[in-house]
Amino acid sequence: MKRSGTADLPLHYGKVPPWLYERMSVLGLSIIQVILMDYGKDEVLRRLADPFWFQSFGAVMGMDWHSSGITTSVMGALKRSINPNSKSLGLYICGGKGKFSRDTPSELIQIADKTGLNGHELVKASKLSAKVDNTAIQDGYQLYLHNFILADNGSWSVVQQGMHESDGTARRYHWHSEKIRSFIEEPHTGINGISRGRILNLTDADASENRKGILDISHTDSIDVMKDFSRLILPAHHDVQASDVDLKRLGALLYVTREQQPQNFEDLLMLEGVGPRTMQSLALVSEVIHGAPSRFADPARFSFAHGGKDGHPFPVPTKTYDESISILRKGIEKSKLGNSDKLNTLNKLHQIVADTEKDFTPDFDIQQVIEEERQNSWRFGGKTVFGDAKPPGNPKPIQLSLF
Repeated sequence: MKRSGTADLPLHYGKVPPWLYERMSVLGLSIIQVILMDYGKDEVLRRLADPFWFQSFGAVMGMDWHSSGITTSVMGALKRSINPNSKSLGLYICGGKGKFSRDTPSELIQIADKTGLNGHELVKASKLSAKVDNTAIQDGYQLYLHNFILADNGSWSVVQQGMHESDGTARRYHWHSEKIRSFIEEPHTGINGISRGRILNLTDADASENRKGILDISHTDSIDVMKDFSRLILPAHHDVQASDVDLKRLGALLYVTREQQPQNFEDLLMLEGVGPRTMQSLALVSEVIHGAPSRFADPARFSFAHGGKDGHPFPVPTKTYDESISILRKGIEKSKLGNSDKLNTLNKLHQIVADTEKDFTPDFDIQQVIEEERQNSWRFGGKTVFGDAKPPGNPKPIQLSLF
């Protein structure tokens, strides 16, 4: 069975400010709606089961690009916005953090009564996925968050996270029913985490004899056990550094959205009047919707859409954030009425950036880009958990030439 990966993240505390949480709920719902319209429910579940896509999704929504808080905040925002629309979307999100995780079985039974799905099998899947990651995988992480994402066709994904008792990190585990052949033999689509030497993994294919009573798997090196995983391991440093992003991809994005103009691309005329800063955000939102799995290897790049609530790489530009939401929601409404031009244009924006990358050689200083964003943050309604962005003593132009 294919395992897609795991994620090890620095453990962060604190709450998401209301001004960001509201926007995350709206943007998250809009992105999920477009994926549903273009690719279907199973693709939404596949994306949520991909640790790299999930981290990029959280970053584009303005969360700290590398922290454990992405998991809690993204799933909380999605549950808040998706569940009131579950009947039309065909998606349900159960569980949550702490005590809310224990509500998952009763929530699943209620959904099963409405949809005709087998509630007892769904509850079994929820409990087994948690049991495996808490007990069969003895890696030092204690689960504290469990979300079960269910489609009305019976497919599901699980996103759950554990905390390490001593080292200040969290590990996120992803499951997807499409890949499940057995709950006790290699069930994961991915586990994100730092290698800590030897672990006990009774779900490994090589452990079938162990499950019959032989426990010598505890002596198997974790490198062998985890060799099939795509592993997302994010650094502890808070700032975004050049080593955290694909400079060719970021550079091509900045070149297309800042240096070029929509009239230079016939396909982008539907975005005429949209400023360079909003184009930058829309291009990254479009990539989250339409990008190939290989494009999410550097989640930090997606923080250049709407910054981060902690000010890294720069404050959240709330005016730009709102404009991104407005354009996306208008496109969704028009698409429902049979006019999908605006949503198609967003897809073409992503395609133009991807095509530009092919012959693009990055020649810019990422710290200059970040500093420009910070200097001009006040113009775009910049906010962090510490307050509103203030104009610098000598304001710099809104846009510097990077190339």
